[in-house]
Amino acid sequence: MVWLELLSDYTFQNVVIGASLLGLISGPLGCFAVLRRQSLLGDAISHAALPGICLSFIITGSRDIGGIIMGSLITGSAAALIMLVLTRLSRLKTDAALGACLSIFFAVGIVLLTYIQSTNNASQGGLEAFLFGQAAATLRSDLWVMGSITLVTLVLLAVFWKQAKLVTFDAEYARTLGMPITVIEASLTAMVALAVVVGLQMVGVILMAAMIVAPAAAARQWSRHLGGMLTIAAGVGIVSGVSGATISTLSRGLATGPLIVLTATVIVLISLALAPGRGLLWGVIKHYRQKSALQKQQLLYALYKHSADPSCAPSTLGSRRMLNKLKQQGYLSRSPRGTTPGDDGWGLTAQGQAEARRVVAAFEELAS
Repeated sequence: MVWLELLSDYTFQNVVIGASLLGLISGPLGCFAVLRRQSLLGDAISHAALPGICLSFIITGSRDIGGIIMGSLITGSAAALIMLVLTRLSRLKTDAALGACLSIFFAVGIVLLTYIQSTNNASQGGLEAFLFGQAAATLRSDLWVMGSITLVTLVLLAVFWKQAKLVTFDAEYARTLGMPITVIEASLTAMVALAVVVGLQMVGVILMAAMIVAPAAAARQWSRHLGGMLTIAAGVGIVSGVSGATISTLSRGLATGPLIVLTATVIVLISLALAPGRGLLWGVIKHYRQKSALQKQQLLYALYKHSADPSCAPSTLGSRRMLNKLKQQGYLSRSPRGTTPGDDGWGLTAQGQAEARRVVAAFEELAS
């Protein structure tokens, strides 16, 4: 009954749809930013959107979402393009250029926000909410604008898929093919700016960077192919958005934007820990498997090379656990103790002899 009431709630519907649109656009575009080693790009663009929000309010005198998005897109894109120019025409590295643009534009935005607050304009109430998002204030008309931007951006990405993919992984080769590298990179940057303006209403200027990086970082652990990575990132973004919005609604009082980001962070942590082949858990398992294999090879090598030495009994060369393991694998056999000093009954089987010769040959090849 509670869920039926929740699903029929107008505000909850708007927030969930808006959060889903945010995840759908930020996940795939964040993948390109992460793979191009420009994870700070989303942070710079989102912070640079603040001056656009303030200028839109100063010009129009209202908090209309269309004007807010247009102003944010202009200043965010300007910051990104300035960053590209700085990296091309100066000795600044990408991270330094991104940091400079982020700081300068955000400082300008804070100054403009302070100025607006000092004008005592009644319409400016709640403008600072764009810093951390105001998901509950999302209207159905806002969703149409966000949905249109998301659709246009994803269509453009699909149309220029091959070019974007080639520039992301091998820009120099793309340049030799005559592709306009600068134009393609600027277009990808502009698309990230579009993703940022979609998320301003939901998570705000400060937290939007997390929605660019987190879904992509999680998806990178689960897929080795760009197409799969983009699909997973979109799914992570949608799940994060819907989960955060649901928790916020059920909790009554907790902000939606931070919960969306925290949900995405949890998914990233789970991915880092459990992703097959790349997760930390798999790394630990692989380490112990390699350690066990090396101990097995060392024991077989010692048994084969020093089988005639009475002082080198198998029980002195390896642990009982390793000896029993080799016995289970058919490499060792156990017989009653002999009369020879040091004979503890362990010996290599025919299969163990063959495996030991292979190990000895491999070790000697490495030594040579």
